[in-house]
Amino acid sequence: MSRKARRGLLISLAIAILAASGLLMMSAMRDNIVFFHTPSDIQGGKVMAGKQTRIGGLVEKDSIQRQPDGMDVAFRITDGASAINVRYRGILPDLFREQQGVVAEGLVKDGDFEASTILAKHDENYMPREVSEALKNNQMPPTGR
Repeated sequence: MSRKARRGLLISLAIAILAASGLLMMSAMRDNIVFFHTPSDIQGGKVMAGKQTRIGGLVEKDSIQRQPDGMDVAFRITDGASAINVRYRGILPDLFREQQGVVAEGLVKDGDFEASTILAKHDENYMPREVSEALKNNQMPPTGR
């Protein structure tokens, strides 16, 4: 094999290795690209139980139940079509309230969601684009205060 042919083979091999590693990285990150899932996604089986994920939607009216210890809270998140029960232990953000946008991070367990982090929107005019689109697709108008 000539020197020129070996160099061409090495370059081709390097390009193939780079392409394969790029594809592997993209496939590994595919699930992490989604900002959050809706309650409909979870009930539709698109999220595996026990896997760390985020859900987003509106806090259902009259669904917040606080325990006497002040740290445990349960509520429901809805996207207009479906709703899911959420349990959380910790201090809620000051802007957390009924009929406001929220994103919860945690695990799906037994059909409910156990949140480790709760993120509330920062003012009455802001709503993440994904939440707004999910609500619009389910014919549920976004609400303010």
